[in-house]
Amino acid sequence: MKIPTALKHKPVIVSEDYDKIDGRDCQSDAKGLSVGLAQWNDRGKVDVSAKIWRYTGEKWSRQSEEMPLHRVIDLAIFVCRTKQYFREAYRYEKLYDENETRIDRIPLQGGAMDVSVCVDNPFLDEDIKLVSAALAKDDELLGERLARLAAILREMGY
Repeated sequence: MKIPTALKHKPVIVSEDYDKIDGRDCQSDAKGLSVGLAQWNDRGKVDVSAKIWRYTGEKWSRQSEEMPLHRVIDLAIFVCRTKQYFREAYRYEKLYDENETRIDRIPLQGGAMDVSVCVDNPFLDEDIKLVSAALAKDDELLGERLARLAAILREMGY
C-alpha cells in the first residue's frame, strides 16, 4: 500500500507493504514504515523520525506511531537487553532475583538507561512468566530480525 505524502510526516525512505512481513499472521494494520521529516517540526527546526503507518481499511489511523530516531534505537537496545535477560531468567524461581531487580545500567549520553524488573506490577509473578513464554515462542521471528540488524550494524562498521 502506498504511504501518503500529503500528511504532516514527510516520508523520505519508505517500506511499503510492511503488513506482509509484520509478525506471525502477516495480516496487520501496519501497512508501511518510513523515515522522514517529523510531523512536530516547527519552522527552522528539522527533526527526523521513523513512523509505522497503520490503516483501518478506510483511512490512515491516528494510532500510527511516530518516534524520533534515537528513541527507536533506544527501544531496540532495550528490547535486546530484555531478550538477553530472559535467556538466563530460568535460573530464578520467579524468573527474577527479588533482592536485585536491576537488570542493567546502559550508559548513554553522559547518563544511563536503567533496565529493571517492574516490581510495582501487582501481577508480576504471573506476567513475567507470560512474557518469558511469548519471547520463547517468538524466538525464531525475533532472531531472524536481530540477525539482520546485527549484520547491517557490522556492515556500517559498528
